[in-house]
Amino acid sequence: MQSTTFQLRPTDEYIELMQLLKVKDIAQSGGHAKLIIEDGGVVVNGVQEFRKRNKLRPGDVVVVEGVEILIEGAG
Repeated sequence: MQSTTFQLRPTDEYIELMQLLKVKDIAQSGGHAKLIIEDGGVVVNGVQEFRKRNKLRPGDVVVVEGVEILIEGAG
């Protein structure tokens, strides 16, 4: 499994799941991100996630399409 990180901007407290999938180029559009999530293709912190706007905060781990993404706070 490939691992990567996503670093929040200093002004951001969280990133929504759909937005993360688009930013990391896992989904080509919001509609594509929605389908991935609705089809059960996303696991957040070990639990299958179906909420498109789930707020991801530092320390959260997202697994989607063989990629593990660790959410990091602004350094």
